[in-house]
Formats: sequence, structure tokens, C-alpha cells
Amino acid sequence: MMTMTDLTKKNCNVNYAKELDKIIRTLDHRPKLLLHSCCAPCSSYCLIYLLEHFDITCFYYNPNITDAGEYEKRVAELRRLVDTLNDEYSLTDSCSIKIIEGDYEPDRFIRAAEEGDLTLCPEGGERCRMCFGMRIGKTYEEACSEGFEYFTTTLTISPLKDAKLINSIGYALSEGSDGALWLPSDFKKNDGYKQSIELSRKYDLYRQNYCGCEYSR
Repeated sequence: MMTMTDLTKKNCNVNYAKELDKIIRTLDHRPKLLLHSCCAPCSSYCLIYLLEHFDITCFYYNPNITDAGEYEKRVAELRRLVDTLNDEYSLTDSCSIKIIEGDYEPDRFIRAAEEGDLTLCPEGGERCRMCFGMRIGKTYEEACSEGFEYFTTTLTISPLKDAKLINSIGYALSEGSDGALWLPSDFKKNDGYKQSIELSRKYDLYRQNYCGCEYSR
């Protein structure tokens, strides 16, 4: 069985930003895309970049946010951003950014961290790998069950997140499947992260100072 390290090495020379652009150039319609959204600031640039080419539904599934108040604050900001973009880009009900809020399952995340002996891992280590897999895996399940053509995540916008690992997880989920296809990305490229900061200022978005789990806090 291929490990996450193996998957990362397998894709080590891929330029995921260019791979995304290649896919966009081949589109002959607006596919349905389920975009895992970790928060409003990270979603801002990703949504604006993608909405010209895809019918987007944001999937807010983040059990790693272990403080309920923080969770609610972030989902409220995402809803506000989506409403603002729908208005600003004059998107109609039939062609607008939508949101699905997944179940809030912090106990699932904490249990996985404890059972995997991951509570003391440094940021960017095995606990983060587990977290990415949990969130992207749930996004894939939702995308397949609801008939989406593609799924992806905003997580690659962050300079602190390993785009190779994230894309490896997505590819592994959809490889050999007749369900949703993984849409590769490295949204931080081409000043994507910088633009997300500028958009956060423009829309006065709440920018959290930690990833979400009690361990990263």
C-alpha cells in the first residue's frame, strides 16, 4: 500500500497551478465543482479565480476547528463573503456560488489525533496529514454523492501548507474512481496568497491567527 510519503514523492515535480490551467483550457462547459473551504480569507482568491469557469459550491467541513465559537465565526464569514461575491459579480440564483455546511465533528478529529498518537506533532507533521485527509476525504464523499464533476480545496493557498501532499491526497481518492475528479491546484502561486490578503482587506474579512485545532493554538 502506498504511503503518504510515497504519494508526495510520486507527484514531486508537478506544477499544480499549470495543471489546473491546462484543465481549464480544455473545458467546453461549466462543470460543477465542490470546493472545500477552510475559511473566508483563503476562499476569497480561489472563488474569484474559479468562478469564471465552474459552478461552485463551497463545502465547509472543518472538524479540526475545535472551539465551537471559532467554528461559527469562520462559517459566518464565509457566508458573508459568498453573499458579497454573488452580489458583486451579479450572479443569479441559477448561476451563483452556493454553500453546503458539513457536520461539525470536532470529536472525530480529536479522537483521530489521540488514537494516532499525534497530539504532540509539530505543525506540518503527521497530524496535519491526517487532518488534510479527513477534510478532503469528506469532500470527495460529498462530491460523489451529490453529482459534482470535480472537487478540490482552498488549503493550497497557504504558504504553510504542502501543496504536493494535498494534491497527492486528492489524486489518490479519485484515482480509478468513476465519481468526482480531483482538480489540482496550488493557489498560492501567481501571487494568489498575496491577493487573498488584499481581498481580505477589501472585504474586511476576519483572519484567524491559527489553523483551528487546539494543538495548533
